[in-house]
Amino acid sequence: MIEKKAFILMAFSSLISNLLMTSIPFIMGIGIDRLLHMIQEVGLRGVTIRQTHEILSPLILMMISFELITFFFSYTQEKTMAKASEKITLNLRTQLTTKYTKLPMEFFDTHQVGDILSRSTTDLNKVANVLLTGINQMMSSIATIFFGVLMLFYISPALTVAVLGIMGMNFFVTKWISAKNKEFAEKSYSELGHLTNFAEEYYTGNMIVKSFNQQKAAIQSFNKINLKQTKAFKKAQFVNFGIYPLIRFLNQLAFVVSAIFGAKLVLSGAMSLGTIQAYLQYVNQISEPLTQSSYVINSIQSAMASMERIFEILDAKEEMEEAKTVVELKNPQGEIAFNHVQFGYDSKKMLMEDVDFVAKAHGTVAIVGPTGAGKTTLVNLVLRFYELNGGEITFDGEPITNLSRSHLRSMFGMVLQDTWLFEGTIAENLAYGKRDATRNEIIEAAKIAQCHHFIQTLSDGYDTIISSEENMISQGQQQLLTIARIILANPAIVILDEATSSVDTRTEIEIQKAMNHVMKGRTSFVIAHRLSTIQSADLILVMKEGTIIEQGTHLELLNQDSFYSDLYNSQFS
Repeated sequence: MIEKKAFILMAFSSLISNLLMTSIPFIMGIGIDRLLHMIQEVGLRGVTIRQTHEILSPLILMMISFELITFFFSYTQEKTMAKASEKITLNLRTQLTTKYTKLPMEFFDTHQVGDILSRSTTDLNKVANVLLTGINQMMSSIATIFFGVLMLFYISPALTVAVLGIMGMNFFVTKWISAKNKEFAEKSYSELGHLTNFAEEYYTGNMIVKSFNQQKAAIQSFNKINLKQTKAFKKAQFVNFGIYPLIRFLNQLAFVVSAIFGAKLVLSGAMSLGTIQAYLQYVNQISEPLTQSSYVINSIQSAMASMERIFEILDAKEEMEEAKTVVELKNPQGEIAFNHVQFGYDSKKMLMEDVDFVAKAHGTVAIVGPTGAGKTTLVNLVLRFYELNGGEITFDGEPITNLSRSHLRSMFGMVLQDTWLFEGTIAENLAYGKRDATRNEIIEAAKIAQCHHFIQTLSDGYDTIISSEENMISQGQQQLLTIARIILANPAIVILDEATSSVDTRTEIEIQKAMNHVMKGRTSFVIAHRLSTIQSADLILVMKEGTIIEQGTHLELLNQDSFYSDLYNSQFS
């Protein structure tokens, strides 16, 4: 509604300012004709300053007044457009950010991070620039052309038909070039997305590149992708700016034609000198907006390619809607049951055919199996990161589809193999799952997680700025911080996904102590390769090729001729 009012005000300001600007050449023409008429009557030597003043002063004052009013309305138009474009851009950016929180995991599985970043930044900036300058220029150009053409027809309809015939070629030229521009712009933005993704991958994996001495290969790969993007960008820019000289040539041709025929009309007495100068000014007045509007249309086509990429995200299928009446568990115990669950990333190819087990409240469930067996997928289903193809999962006997996602996930805490810490203080990172935590609560959680000591050794203690990208603290210390974060959040269920796989033995002992405290009195899902860490689990799920092939306690599985016993014996033989 606010943007609608802004566009109405802009359109009104554009009409008034351009109407007044259009009247100025005609007023100048009247002044020239009056001055020439006086010279013809009294001769050039008979013209006095007083007479000139009397003839021209009212017209000059009128033009000055019109210029001041035009300035006011032009300023209003520019200011209104600036505000409106920023609001629209802010709204788009907010919609994109909100949309990302509602998109299912499948979206992020099938879209590269670099491409998402490119759409959220480069494409959005392109749209913002067109909104800020393009629409404003387009409005002014339309108004200028409209009033200018009216004056041309008023002065000389016959000459105007010929002039507009030449200028009309602009329409066909603009239409053809705009179509090409949109095509090349889409290609350019697509290649930019690939380039951004490549850069993001290689900057993140810089240490790996150097450790394998692949710097030259990385440079060659980057140059190859960069060259493709450069070529696509050059094509898009050539078409985008190449329209300027072509349209300007056609407009100048129209000016030359009008000047030649106008001169003949003046010499024959069919038109006054003041009128023809006004006519030529109007030809110039509409030729520049025609050039601008052709360029703006070209820019809008380029921005449309960006808008389509943005709307692909905004129109993407969101997570399944919540149940109309959601249930809230007041005192969650943490019993999780899989009842004949079926799931596949592709509905035509099921990964899990019939998964059935119960994780009892406050018990420990260990999930083991070879790489790619579907261990992480299993816990992702519990958190509703993916929707089931069949069966159901219950939490304390309630189907998780009857719980809101936010409520369901608030009862879980995850410690992953790859730690994630945002740029901020240690205290802020620890309180990520409980924003209202006091400093004493944060310190207590850190002590339980065995990380209070090393935090105190840092320059600013709990106020030290850290992030996952920096090497200020070790991998093991980062892992301890993520465990402290879970302790502070105090969830009903914890998920430990290979939390000790990338640390040394001493750090593993510290992490194991912290995890034992986390698991105490809570339902725990532990994904582990080291079978020695899960021998005391209440239930062990053995997974292979996406589904559960065995389940039971450590002793039960070990006493059978099982896949688990083969795994165990291979580790401890």
